[in-house]
Amino acid sequence: MSQPLRLGIAGLGTVGGGLLRLIETHATRLSETAGRPIAVAGVSARTRAKARATKLEGMSWFDDPVALAASPSIDVFVELIGGGDGTAKAAVEAALAAGKAVVTANKALLARHGAELARLAERYGTTLNFEAAVAGGIPVIKTLREALAGNRIRRVYGILNGTCNYILTKMQDEHRAFADVLKEAQAKGYAEADPTFDIGGFDTAHKLALLTSLAFGTRPAFDQIDVEGIEGITQADIEAAEDLGYRIKLLGVALKTESGIEQRVHPAMVPQHSAIAEVSGVTNCVAIDGDSVGNLLLVGPGAGASPTASAVMSDILDIARGGAPYPFCVPADRLQPYTRATLGRHQGAYYVRLAVYDRPGAMAAIAGRMGERHVSLESIVQRRPRGAQIGINARGQPGEPTPVILITHETTEEAIRAALDAIHRDGNVSEKPQMVRIEPL
Repeated sequence: MSQPLRLGIAGLGTVGGGLLRLIETHATRLSETAGRPIAVAGVSARTRAKARATKLEGMSWFDDPVALAASPSIDVFVELIGGGDGTAKAAVEAALAAGKAVVTANKALLARHGAELARLAERYGTTLNFEAAVAGGIPVIKTLREALAGNRIRRVYGILNGTCNYILTKMQDEHRAFADVLKEAQAKGYAEADPTFDIGGFDTAHKLALLTSLAFGTRPAFDQIDVEGIEGITQADIEAAEDLGYRIKLLGVALKTESGIEQRVHPAMVPQHSAIAEVSGVTNCVAIDGDSVGNLLLVGPGAGASPTASAVMSDILDIARGGAPYPFCVPADRLQPYTRATLGRHQGAYYVRLAVYDRPGAMAAIAGRMGERHVSLESIVQRRPRGAQIGINARGQPGEPTPVILITHETTEEAIRAALDAIHRDGNVSEKPQMVRIEPL
């Protein structure tokens, strides 16, 4: 029998535990598929004393994951620690320098240091695989790196964070407030106690940086992504989107333009009839536009123990079979510097929600500000809340602000933002205007 492929697994949390269970449950099938047994030779985690669902007998314990990474007792180092620097980075570097193949689910590490780690893997003649780093169980890395190698990619975009999609779906389907649904997501384990990384759009941005690099042959450039989260989305926005024939999703979008590559993460209104609008709950999806294949949409579970462990195992099996593609499709020294497109020139239509004081001349002033920036309005819808006071109250102050929804014709982001800043300064609105891009897809 062939010698087993010996794994060293650092990090025994949700994904690490799922990987151990997968190996235990499907040992025979994995051996047949790989052409050799898959064996866990060593493990490392924060504490040895923690109760675990999977037994660790026969596996060497390493208190230091860096020592495990460089150990001669393993062939493949599986990094499931997480974090963009620190121990995870040191362990992956140690494994590559020792000639070990590396499998990681660490999008933050790769978004920040992917190019240098790819260069290190090539220097030492080994492999760096990261299917699980983007969209959990969806095989999007393999699709871009292998299946679509004969295509020129024009655009890649999608729903890359299950927490945000869950919150927006619940707000849509159950007519509930953002804060209420967020608490539920935290109780179910979909969101962390500090949810900023997810709802602020940063998790999506890490994943988008990797997709951009794979699609366009550039170095990962996480710090060049324009990021907006979903914290400002209200039930009023959700209801207005539904009435207008849209749904709101948090999208990560990367595309080539004449001025460079545009990378952006933000809430967007997508047509209700589109496939991406139907992606609900914690599900992820990635759409890829290729010049030969056309438009592909990959949909599936974006997180969780089993889907992510499945993606990790697919990388391990590739290594067992002897596959060693370049981490980012091309040799690391051929990755191009990232050239950022001028986002202010982005052309599109926009949804705007204003809380306008009900007083003479307010709407005329708002329309004037739009006109100054050559922003043409397709529609204006006034939504007066039930029981709202009209006009001036007993103290002689403006009455309750009235929600007003504007839909623009195609314009530039620079123009609409400048117009909204002026509207806010004029004092005819009670709060900062809300703006959401409309993505025609």
